[in-house]
Amino acid sequence: MIKTNQLVKIFRTDEIETTALNKVDLEVQKGEFVAIMGPSGCGKSTLLNIIGLLDNPSGGQLLFDGIDVSTFRERQRTELRKANIGFVFQSFNLIDELTVYENVELPLLYLKISSSERKKMVEPVLERMKISHRRKHFPQQLSGGQQQRVAIARAVVANPKLILADEPTGNLDSANGEEVMKLLTELNKEGTTIVMVTHSPSDAEYAHRIVQLFDGHVVTENIKKLL
Repeated sequence: MIKTNQLVKIFRTDEIETTALNKVDLEVQKGEFVAIMGPSGCGKSTLLNIIGLLDNPSGGQLLFDGIDVSTFRERQRTELRKANIGFVFQSFNLIDELTVYENVELPLLYLKISSSERKKMVEPVLERMKISHRRKHFPQQLSGGQQQRVAIARAVVANPKLILADEPTGNLDSANGEEVMKLLTELNKEGTTIVMVTHSPSDAEYAHRIVQLFDGHVVTENIKKLL
């Protein structure tokens, strides 16, 4: 599903040039659960942003489902992203002015799905994430664990091929963190491909494979369990 060839990302200012990714080769198969680990500043989130089509690389190649998307313009990236990729962030990234229902519904609005179809898609996801009783509440009225369940519901409501999770348990206590990881594992078992950035060794244990980054390089890859 995802393949990078000699991927490079360089950030430049007037005085400084920083190489965030340095010739990264990575392949993620359909149905895999891959954890990306490494110290702060090693390029984990930069790699996730490029895989998620939020940014273009400075060099190298990114293939998504066999399509070279390395030089896609922003509009092309947006169209491909909203139809295929769901995001789960450490800070939840919910919209405070929208209710739980409206937050989960939002990706379907971007896809121009009709109101009746949106309802058919949102309701089951809210039930599955055990958050339907909070459907009319706003994010600030929820606990951290509830907010992350809403974020996961929003990520999966359009049935994406790929979920990208950036420190999904980073703002949660251990019990809520474990619940979130179990939800992601269930989604993966049902066929959704997941790429997760994490500092947590215990979270990484849920993945099939752990990729270690250091100074913008892939330094090791460890297979955790058979696919």
